[in-house]
Parts: sequence; C-alpha cells; structure tokens
Amino acid sequence: MGTDSVVKVGIAEMKLVRGTGSIRTTGLGSCVGLVLYDGRIHLAGMAHVMLPDSSFTKETTVNPGKYADLAIPGLVDLMNRHGADPSRIVCKMAGGAQMFQAASGSDIMRIGPRNVEAVKEQLDRLNIRIIAEDLGGNKGRTIEFFPETGMLQVRTVYEGTKEM
Repeated sequence: MGTDSVVKVGIAEMKLVRGTGSIRTTGLGSCVGLVLYDGRIHLAGMAHVMLPDSSFTKETTVNPGKYADLAIPGLVDLMNRHGADPSRIVCKMAGGAQMFQAASGSDIMRIGPRNVEAVKEQLDRLNIRIIAEDLGGNKGRTIEFFPETGMLQVRTVYEGTKEM
C-alpha cells in the first residue's frame, strides 16, 4: 500500500492504495480496470481484469487478479482486511473495449463485452454499487484513481482525458 506515490497495477494484478497517493493501470483494451473505494477511510483497491471466468483455465496456479470471478471477491476481502466496510464500498471502472472485429461474430472474440458482463455480475452479487463507468468502444485506456478525492481519471487513446 502506498501513500504520496503512484501504485502501479499490472495486467492481472490487484493492489491497494490509501491516503494521498494514487493507483494506476495502463493498457486497458478488452480488459476492465475497476476501482473499489471506501471513501470514509480513503482506501481504494484496483484490479486489472483480463478474462471473465476462471472455470475454464488450464493453469496449475491460478492468478486471482486475472479473472473477474476471482478478482472482485479477492479485492473486497483484501480491502476488508485493511479496514474497509463492505457497506461503504463503491465501484468506478473503465475498459472492456471491443479491440478486434470478428467476421464470424463469434462470442470468443467478444472478450471486452464479456469482461464487462462478468464484472457487473460479480459487483451485483456482492451488492457493490457502480457510481461511474467508461466502458466499451474500440480504443485503449489508462486509468488513475486518487483516494483522497475519489476521482478517477480516464485517458482514452486519441480522445483525451476525462474525470469521473
């Protein structure tokens, strides 16, 4: 956990930040970057989710940050261990772009939309309210969250920066 610095979250990772620092992830194409936030204690967790579901993996060691069905409950648990109150946790997220157009319309190429659906399903299951989102499209994004203010900055390729 960092204070007064930028905590960098890589692909398929999840980390926490508290106080005056920030937390950032880059390279969000079809991946979803989500921030869970307890504003009362200025604690934020970020996950860079690559895939919707861990049940089809053939990996011998499963990385929970990689899959929506593991990352979100895991991030909530991590936040709870650092003093978050589950009833105060809210979500801001971005990503889930459709980066590749499939001629066949095959579901396998709909990774971005499937990631968004899986993330929303997990948030709903855990009663976590989404208060801001910037999802879909076909361009990459970088997000940075500032727990002191609760502001999420979304930089979209060729579209500039917006604050949520």
